[in-house]
Amino acid sequence: MFDIYRCDAEDRHRFVIGKQGKLNLLVLGLNPSKANQNKSDVTISKIGKAALSNGFDGFIVANLYSLRSTNPKELPQCVDMSLVGRNAEIIASSAKKYGAVTFWAAWGGDIKTREYLRRSLSLIANKVRSQNICWLHFGPLRKDGHPRHPSRLSYAWTFQTFDIDSYLLPLI
Repeated sequence: MFDIYRCDAEDRHRFVIGKQGKLNLLVLGLNPSKANQNKSDVTISKIGKAALSNGFDGFIVANLYSLRSTNPKELPQCVDMSLVGRNAEIIASSAKKYGAVTFWAAWGGDIKTREYLRRSLSLIANKVRSQNICWLHFGPLRKDGHPRHPSRLSYAWTFQTFDIDSYLLPLI
């Protein structure tokens, strides 16, 4: 089903999943849930439909943290920074390999549940800075300023520019 897929040996950590096209959109969510190489889930299906209806014939889904969890509030309190670093490297190399120069900020408000999620985002943004990435969000930002998660999207919405540097400013 998916021709782009990278995980650890036990498939507990999924780094990237997607379908390669000529124009690929990299979607940066919070953490992976159930989708695997052979089975989609609601979020991935919505991402595919939104990408296609907005001119992208391929997409890659990556996350701020690679551990599978259906509930972001169940992510570990303490983070394995080597895993965060590996995740950022895989995202940067996947963007380069598949020519994904457009990133969809799609992590939602749950980024606030763990302090390390914003640090992970900062690391990823710095890793891809030399690749001249265009950052977008889909639909209006949430009232708290975070980009919306794809599982709660309306297909009537459109992509808008997302200022990643201003968003990360409190970390600098």
